[in-house]
Amino acid sequence: MRDALYLAAAYLRHHLGRTAILVVALGLILTVPLVSRSLLASAEDTLSDRARTTPLLIGAKGAALDQIMNGLYFTQDLPERITMAQVDRVWDSGLAVAIPLHVVFRAGGAPIVGTTLDYFDMRGLAVDKGRGLGLLGEAVLGAEAAKRLDLGPGDTLLSDPTNLFDLAGSYPLQMTVVGVLAPTGRPDDDAVFVDIRTAWVIEGLGHGHDDVVDGALVVAETDQGRTLSAAVAQFTVITPQNVDSFHFHGDPQTYPVSSIIAVPWDDKSSAILRGRYLGAEERAHVVLPATVIEGLLATIFRISQLLDGVIVVIGAAAGLAVALAIYLSTRLRADEMATARRLGAHRFMQVQLIGAEIFLQVIAAIVLSALLTLAVSPYIGDIAIWLIRSTP
Repeated sequence: MRDALYLAAAYLRHHLGRTAILVVALGLILTVPLVSRSLLASAEDTLSDRARTTPLLIGAKGAALDQIMNGLYFTQDLPERITMAQVDRVWDSGLAVAIPLHVVFRAGGAPIVGTTLDYFDMRGLAVDKGRGLGLLGEAVLGAEAAKRLDLGPGDTLLSDPTNLFDLAGSYPLQMTVVGVLAPTGRPDDDAVFVDIRTAWVIEGLGHGHDDVVDGALVVAETDQGRTLSAAVAQFTVITPQNVDSFHFHGDPQTYPVSSIIAVPWDDKSSAILRGRYLGAEERAHVVLPATVIEGLLATIFRISQLLDGVIVVIGAAAGLAVALAIYLSTRLRADEMATARRLGAHRFMQVQLIGAEIFLQVIAAIVLSALLTLAVSPYIGDIAIWLIRSTP
């Protein structure tokens, strides 16, 4: 057998191009199912872990899955929003901590998450560089967002414009990066966190005014103050010099939030709070993320079973194609085998030689598959999070 392996290795080296093609084909056939299963398992772990650590999610009645994907994974799903009145309602109940989320805008492609400091405590997020949020217009970046955008404490970040032709709508805001969070391996790593009031400024609900030095900008002046013309420019940068001029209009209870994470004090508080949203007249409802995600994972599991079947069929077809290539290669070597028989090589020796060639190629394909799988493994979690966030 050693002689057969030596001759097989010499033959494969001589036909290196053909050998490489067969090895790569076999390697990919083995790698695809391994990577797909790892990716699916990582996505399931990410989805279920995030859902288990989020007790309750309150949002407008509608698609619960869209609310969960937006509130937990910061996807671009934009469910119907509720108002700060619902946040106050949870606080006033005394049954849970209410953490508002405003996930609408983007900055450099990363989701801008407007929230309160309670969110960082609930998720266990720690600042790795710089400091946490303190003033209007400040931002704290997740580890991956900071790395991708190449930003750190002291840098500035401009929110992405939503509509260049909406002159009366939201304005891009230049935010000051004051901190970078420690990596967690969760969707928080790729987010830009701001105070929820900063998100409202981006939405156009709050703004500041230039110091009025031109009398032409003053329409009227009374004992109660000045009435300014529409020519007064709105700031897109919040600085220590102009932060005092920023203000909000309207009733704060009507300001929008995407959803609310409610953290009950105990199981009894959770049950009571959920019961208060069961009325037919309620415009908001309570979602149990773990329950909704379990249903989603059950669907994914059924799809994965179908995918496994497809992979088996495709793998079998690819294997047959490789077998055909080997067979045709053997037929082309008929003269070579005839010469070997004239030299005294028996038929079993020829079978050993062909078997040794196949064995060496299969071993090389297994090694290649292992190397590819190991190379992809460190990025499986990031790819899974990217796929979750890219879900339309």
